[in-house]
Amino acid sequence: MRKYVNMLLLPAIVAVSSCGLDNYDEPESKLLGRVVYNGEPVGVRGTGEAVQLQLYQDGYELHSPIPVYVGQDGTFEAKLFDGEYKLVTRDNNGPWVNDRDTTVINVKGTANVDIEVTPFYTLSNVQLALNGSSVNASFQINEVAGGRDIDYVLILAGKTSFVDDVSYTERLEIKGLTPGSTITEVLDLANNADFKAGKPVFARIALRSVGKDQAIYSQVVRLR
Repeated sequence: MRKYVNMLLLPAIVAVSSCGLDNYDEPESKLLGRVVYNGEPVGVRGTGEAVQLQLYQDGYELHSPIPVYVGQDGTFEAKLFDGEYKLVTRDNNGPWVNDRDTTVINVKGTANVDIEVTPFYTLSNVQLALNGSSVNASFQINEVAGGRDIDYVLILAGKTSFVDDVSYTERLEIKGLTPGSTITEVLDLANNADFKAGKPVFARIALRSVGKDQAIYSQVVRLR
């Protein structure tokens, strides 16, 4: 009987014993998906494997979840053996209501799935533009789930396409914002060494709710 193998544990298994490992096939099927709200992907922090989903498969000896890391654009991917899996959000992880509904997925070849979540807030009508040495930002905050105050909003700039609250070259933190109105702010890059050196400029906006471990993000925009 073929055992289920968590590929993240395979190096440890090899170190213990090499007997019979040639009998294991590597997973060849693929799970592709998105974390969405109202059909639109939810932007998150993409570095540091900060946001993840968890896959389970019943009927096998290993019951630990398989982590599936969510990219900054809300997409995820995993290579798996064919079979039936249960997919859930990680407990108390992500800028959304901690619902953890189970999605059952039958993987054979390639499977595509959208995981619907309910954010506490969303960002809309996001406009980011470079004007001289300043990033001009305009956006709206929309309350969705409610029940939590806004901790802060960040305007972030970076020299690569990976931009978030730990991967940036310049940031502006804004407090005391409320949903509804259009907000305009300016992030000054005049004294930023990467900007003065002519490096590319990427930008996005993040909003973190009080008591949540992660912010919700707009999509990354290249400005230079």
